[in-house]
Amino acid sequence: MTEIEISTEYIQLQQLLKLGDCIGSGGEVKHFLQETEVLVNGEKENRRGRKLRPGDVIEVSGCGSFAVRAKP
Repeated sequence: MTEIEISTEYIQLQQLLKLGDCIGSGGEVKHFLQETEVLVNGEKENRRGRKLRPGDVIEVSGCGSFAVRAKP
């Protein structure tokens, strides 16, 4: 599982997908979410603007698992 550290209150799902190298640009995110299963805390998610906070776990089919963590 890859940890994504954030220094803000939250990060949007589309930003996490870019940081995790699942997509190359923000323009790809809509199509990517239609074609790829993404789970946030075990529940299917397809909203690119979904706010992810420290403690959330994201599983992306074919790309990996990510945990959002607050930057110390």
